[in-house]
Amino acid sequence: MSREILLAVFMLSASAICGQTPVDVAESTVKVNILGEEIFYFGFAEGDKLIFHFEEANGKELKEVEIIEMPSTSRFIGYKTSLINKTLNVPRTAIYKFRFTNSVGISAKLCKYKIQRIPAGPATQNFNPTVFTGMVNDTTYTTEKEEYLERTDTVITNYQDRVIKLNPLSSPAGNKSTFNFVLPDNVIGWSFYLYTNPAGQQAYEEANKQVLGTEKAALAKFPFYNALAALTMNKPVSINKQQPGETINYWIMEGENADLFLSGAQFRYIKKGKVVTDYSRMEPRKGSLFFCFSNDHTTKIASVTVKITIVQVNETLQTRDVKRMQVVPKSKMYLKN
Repeated sequence: MSREILLAVFMLSASAICGQTPVDVAESTVKVNILGEEIFYFGFAEGDKLIFHFEEANGKELKEVEIIEMPSTSRFIGYKTSLINKTLNVPRTAIYKFRFTNSVGISAKLCKYKIQRIPAGPATQNFNPTVFTGMVNDTTYTTEKEEYLERTDTVITNYQDRVIKLNPLSSPAGNKSTFNFVLPDNVIGWSFYLYTNPAGQQAYEEANKQVLGTEKAALAKFPFYNALAALTMNKPVSINKQQPGETINYWIMEGENADLFLSGAQFRYIKKGKVVTDYSRMEPRKGSLFFCFSNDHTTKIASVTVKITIVQVNETLQTRDVKRMQVVPKSKMYLKN
């Protein structure tokens, strides 16, 4: 019996089983190259009978013929075949993928196929099997660990309290001196006060009394709160600078500038003064900082006291689960019925 007669018998049998006239979906011939694959998509309505006929024009075997209900349900697969007549029930409206796969060989395969549907009733008689493609937003959610700032703690520290002796100009040992310090990473500001005589110390103590008398809430919160702490935290502070006494020269500088200062070479500085007393709020800096001093008096030894207060903010971090949304445009197949 010829292939044409077998096809006719198959189509009549399918029609007789369903009691409906088959509706043509597609009929074509396609060439499948060596190691190639050809794929087609058509839609079917719930309750349809899907009628599929396939044959290789020259009677050669094709590696695979598969019918897949999208997205991934294989409804039929044939291996090493040259002729297929198959009827499938369609349980739900869906897109079906028809896949023809060629294997290693010496030539391409010429494949004829015919696809029909037998509707379940008049309501789906005119069902459109065309598959359309459009762009949609594919939204996914992921859960990630995220660090967050649980709290911050402000800490005041009386960081340095130094007394430096300065030889006079006539001293063979020289009239210069330095000391260095490094600020912690979490410092948000620092302040200094320096003085050269007891009157300067008294001025500082009077400023402290004034601050502590007006900043009782701050004193209750910060045990080491003082005039320099208030200054660092941008509060109004006044320390009397009009003190009698011998002046000294001072500079605040960074890194290698201190060695240049001691050797008499040109150097850079952040702040300087020729004073009996002085004070200031300073911004934090990385690395080594230096106070450098010189005594211009010919015969008198000078003494300078330097007080440094720093304010730190310590952060406490915690982790929590955070839901992230990711929207990715992607191509999607759909039916218009």
